[in-house]
Amino acid sequence: MKKINLFANLKSDFASGLVVFLVALPLCLGIALASGAPLFSGIISGVVGGIVVGYLSQSQLSVSGPAAGLTAIVLTAITDLGAFNIFLLAVMIAGFIQLALGFIKAGSISNYFPTNVIEGMLAGIGVIIILKQIPHAFGYDNDYEGDESFIQPDGQNTFAEIFGILDHIQMGSLVITLVSLAILISWNKISFLKKLKLVPGALVAVIVGILLNEFFLKSGSSLAITEEHLVSLPVPTSLAEFKEIVIFPDFTAISNSKVWVVAVTIAVVASIETLLCIEAADRMDKLKRYTNTNVELKAQGIGNIISSLLGGLPMTSVVVRTSANAAAGAKSKMSAIIHGVLLLVSVLTIPILLNKIPLATLAAVLLLVGYKLANPKIIKHFWEKDKIYQFIPFILTFVAVVFTDLLRGVALGMVINILFVLIGNSKRAYKFRKEEYREGDIIHIDLAQEVSFLNKSAIKSTLSELPENSIVIINATDTVYIAHDILDLIKEFKKIKAKELNINIKLVGFKKAYNLEDSQGNKNTVTIEHRYNVMKRKMEPVFPNKQL
Repeated sequence: MKKINLFANLKSDFASGLVVFLVALPLCLGIALASGAPLFSGIISGVVGGIVVGYLSQSQLSVSGPAAGLTAIVLTAITDLGAFNIFLLAVMIAGFIQLALGFIKAGSISNYFPTNVIEGMLAGIGVIIILKQIPHAFGYDNDYEGDESFIQPDGQNTFAEIFGILDHIQMGSLVITLVSLAILISWNKISFLKKLKLVPGALVAVIVGILLNEFFLKSGSSLAITEEHLVSLPVPTSLAEFKEIVIFPDFTAISNSKVWVVAVTIAVVASIETLLCIEAADRMDKLKRYTNTNVELKAQGIGNIISSLLGGLPMTSVVVRTSANAAAGAKSKMSAIIHGVLLLVSVLTIPILLNKIPLATLAAVLLLVGYKLANPKIIKHFWEKDKIYQFIPFILTFVAVVFTDLLRGVALGMVINILFVLIGNSKRAYKFRKEEYREGDIIHIDLAQEVSFLNKSAIKSTLSELPENSIVIINATDTVYIAHDILDLIKEFKKIKAKELNINIKLVGFKKAYNLEDSQGNKNTVTIEHRYNVMKRKMEPVFPNKQL
């Protein structure tokens, strides 16, 4: 593979890495909180996902870190195992399983994810992002629940959180949300601001948000945003406190069967989510670079092993951070690495400053990310492309992702696509042509390249409806594969049913290995006797009493 210079696009990658860092910081904390894990474990996972996985991965846009899609699994596992350090052992084992999956090339499964399912997943996640950020935009920060699931760990759903806004509106948060949105929308549209394109609009929005709230606080305004509406990061004041934050795996639990069950579950779910995100990331790449998914599984495995050894949560490639990265103009994986470095540096050096960032500002950043993913133009595109085979799987995946979660939504989309493939195969297994549909005329049945057992019903139905005394040419000249069930069906019809109905069956292009009698390798199968009979029938209306 061609070696890539990570520093070739440092200006654009640093700007996009900064944006992703601003988006990832609260997500790392929120997912850890929702998972019932120490808050710092989310930061560790984000740092390892950015630096280690970012460096090892071949994806140029994908960003890895703790994923909301694993939240329910993590929460349940920690409860069942009884201790977070035992859970970390399961994460480490899951990493080794992912590493093994990469070596056996299991990543190739991603090639079978249809485009309409991937796009439906992205649009669905876009809507979820918007719905989940609306409460934070209004100052309703009871929890930061993540970014990819409709059903939340507390048993509530996204709409339930939105309906609770009316009783918890914080005007200062709403003002900062509106100001942040105005900055983000206008930053690349107003001419004199375009000169500052190296400075990301998200950074400006964050700085303005902090300054606005500081002004509200100093002036004693009722708009002042209190701590529960700000980023909340642990602040160690000594080396001893920092050591207490980091937790190590409990290797004595290696014989616990529950640990292995959790490990396999995390490995499978995390791998599937990663492969889905990698497909999505490749689609977002304007340069259309493609990722080796087997290498990605290895990178994720190594990342999870290191994360667990440092006390971090399990990670995947994450759609929200990846889409924010692409939207910010990332050119290479250096952006993901920079975001990891910034996470590490910031939590070690300026945690007090980071804790001044209003969640409302971050909500504004994510609202625009969500809109770009769920742009109405995408729905219109699939509607115009194909209202059945493309649009239906797309819209059902989209709806299912919004109202259930990522994996269930994609699973439904895949099932619908498979059903459509089966339906399509049953219809396209052969082309049925008839010159005149009456006794004595020629009927052509041209088989497709592949005829499987799925086509048996359709072919059987066609053969049973053939008229008596007709000549039927079954052409397999262009066929590469015919299932044994189909061959048996043709043999039985030719030997029994065709004789009963006086149907003359001609087989063209069937391979000798099929062992079908009277099979001919050319299309000139209409005998002289048949041509005479056809000509005779056509002449009878003209010379009714003549002996031909």
